Amino acid sequence: MSGVLDSLPVVRQRLAGIAAAAGLALEPLPIEVITAPSLRLDSPDDRERLTNTVESIKPVLLILDPLIRLHRVDENDASQIAGLLSFLRELQRRFNLAVLLVHHARKDSRSSRPGQALRGSSELHGWGDSNLYMRRRGSQLTLSTEHRAALSVDHMPLELVQKDDALALSLLNEPDQPDPSESSDIQRVRRVMAQFQEPLPVQHLRKLCGMRMASVCFALNDLKRSGVVVHGPRGYQLKPVSLSRPIDPKGNENGKPPPTDS
Repeated sequence: MSGVLDSLPVVRQRLAGIAAAAGLALEPLPIEVITAPSLRLDSPDDRERLTNTVESIKPVLLILDPLIRLHRVDENDASQIAGLLSFLRELQRRFNLAVLLVHHARKDSRSSRPGQALRGSSELHGWGDSNLYMRRRGSQLTLSTEHRAALSVDHMPLELVQKDDALALSLLNEPDQPDPSESSDIQRVRRVMAQFQEPLPVQHLRKLCGMRMASVCFALNDLKRSGVVVHGPRGYQLKPVSLSRPIDPKGNENGKPPPTDS
C-alpha cells in the first residue's frame, strides 16, 4: 500500500518501471494506492483513517512519500517529530508491517554523512532500522545503506534504466561485499578509541566517529562483552593489552620448566 500525491497515471508508470526492473509484471501484484486528496499524520482524524485502512487491507509494506507533505509539524522540533514517528512505529508493531518513509536531505548536505544530512530533527535519523540514501556525486547518482544490525555499503553507482515506457533506477554493477575490518561500526569505534589513551565519554566518542548514538552504543556493548573495552566513571577506553608473558621466579616463561635436550 502506498501513499502518494502524484497523479495516478504517473504513479502507475513509476510502479511499472520498478516492476520491470525486477523482472515482474505489474498487474498481478497486490498494490493498493491511497487516493485521499490529503493525509496528515499529525491529525488524529487522519491517523484513525490510516489505521482503519491498514487494518482492513493488511499490507506487508506501507510507503509514505514524501514525509514533508504528510504533516504540518515543525521538523526541527524533536518533540513534535518524535510524536509523529511514534505513531508510525506503533502502526508497524500493531499490524506487523514494514513502514517505508521517504524523506529529503538538506540542500547544503554534501559534506555531511548521509544520515546527518536529513532535513529536520535527528529523531528522523535514529528512527529507521534500515536507511537508504540516494545522493549525487558529480554527475553520478549513488546509493548508500545504513542498518541498525548489519554492515553498511557506501556509494553504489545507480543509473536510470528505460524498459518500454517505464523508467527505474538500477545498480550499475553489483557492490563488493563490505570488509568487516573496515566497514563495521564496531571497528570504526575501535579505531577511534585506539587513538586516545584517556577514557572517552560516549557523547564525545559519537562526535569523533560521526555516527548516530544508537550505533555507537551497540558497538560499545559488543566490545564490552568481548572484553576489548572497559567502562569507568570518565567514559570508555580500550582495555590495555600486555605484550609480555608471565614469568615465574625462576625466569621461565608462563611458569613452565625449560625444555631439556633429548
